[in-house]
Amino acid sequence: MNRTRILILVTAFVVAAGAALLGGALRGGPKGAVAQGAGSIAAPSFGANTTAVVLRLQDALRAEPNNVHGLELLGLAYQQRARETGDPTYYSKSGGVLRRALRLSPNDLIATSGLGSLALSRHRFQEALALGRRARALAPATARNYGVIGDALVELGRYKQAFASFDEMARLVPNLDSYARISYARELRGHYTGAVAVMKLALSAAIGEPEATAWTHVQLGKLYWSRGHVRAAAREDREALVAFRGYPSALDGLALTQAAQGRLRSAIALAHRAVDAIPLPQYVTDLGDLLRVSGREHEARRQYALIGVIKRLLEANGVRTDLETALFDVDHGIDRTGSVALARTAERTRPSIDGDDVLAWALTRSGRCGEALHWSRAALRLGTQDALKFFHRGAIERCLGHRAESRFWLRRALALNPRFSLLWAPVARRWSS
Repeated sequence: MNRTRILILVTAFVVAAGAALLGGALRGGPKGAVAQGAGSIAAPSFGANTTAVVLRLQDALRAEPNNVHGLELLGLAYQQRARETGDPTYYSKSGGVLRRALRLSPNDLIATSGLGSLALSRHRFQEALALGRRARALAPATARNYGVIGDALVELGRYKQAFASFDEMARLVPNLDSYARISYARELRGHYTGAVAVMKLALSAAIGEPEATAWTHVQLGKLYWSRGHVRAAAREDREALVAFRGYPSALDGLALTQAAQGRLRSAIALAHRAVDAIPLPQYVTDLGDLLRVSGREHEARRQYALIGVIKRLLEANGVRTDLETALFDVDHGIDRTGSVALARTAERTRPSIDGDDVLAWALTRSGRCGEALHWSRAALRLGTQDALKFFHRGAIERCLGHRAESRFWLRRALALNPRFSLLWAPVARRWSS
């Protein structure tokens, strides 16, 4: 395949590769999906026939192995396949071909940006920041570079700079990806109404793109869920499934809303469908927890064991899972001493409010509640309205013997979202009475 035909493929694939180009990890942390780079902020294009594109690009590169454009595109396609399948081996493949493209063309923008997106997906945020800044230096007016930079800064706890980067991205290109970032920035600062309003703008911007529409409905549903609006959240997940049949994150979200309405059998069936589609740790954890609260402990343990296998595969392909692993282990009573050490490591490399909160929770479950209080205060420093973080603070105050303060935070968590956690909402109700 010659250069002209490769360029034609670039044009044909640009929509499918949009998510990989833009990258993102804003919805990472404990609530995110590790294999998707923390639930990438840019909507991945499941609708594209990425498998066929990968095969065509591989064939083309066999004939012309040093074609930089083909290497770039294959690297992005591999990232797309990782998002579609949950298979992190595609991250290693993507890194290999993108680095090869950069060796051939050291100042190539697409390869640099693609490596930045890959670093976000692997939770290597300092690396992502450096690559994003390098891409910005190559093309200061290219909006996606500000998304990579801002996403990395969020996870590094540098929020003021991150939000400024998102604002610049939206100024350059007000579209789905910049709207979604602005919405998340507002959510982090506790501006729920504003976050919903901007996510609705993102939904309007996704018209005509089935997968992007489904992704945005799911994000809007998560915002509704965060405030306990179960029916509204379920409506958005159903709309996502209309836009894109079998969309895994919509199935997972709908499973949680079904459980909140007491329909555990339906919830488990939906969670199974999400896991069967893409066995991401987030989905497997939700399925395991649903089985556990349904009294099916043996089946739950099998799902929890699967998470360990998935995480080992992720780590083998360069994905850092310290924060997610620490939270899972603490929540499920696994190696509490080791979880504290892991949470400390995670907080050092990812000093965000999520890193602070997981360390606070790990310390609490290990009985070190005085130290945990410092980290809980840090986790709430932005004014984020997060019921789980409020619950953790309530548990800390209870551990310290501050009963009035404990009830205040526990009741605040339940007032925000009475069903914030399959495992911990019932505990919050007992402790707050």
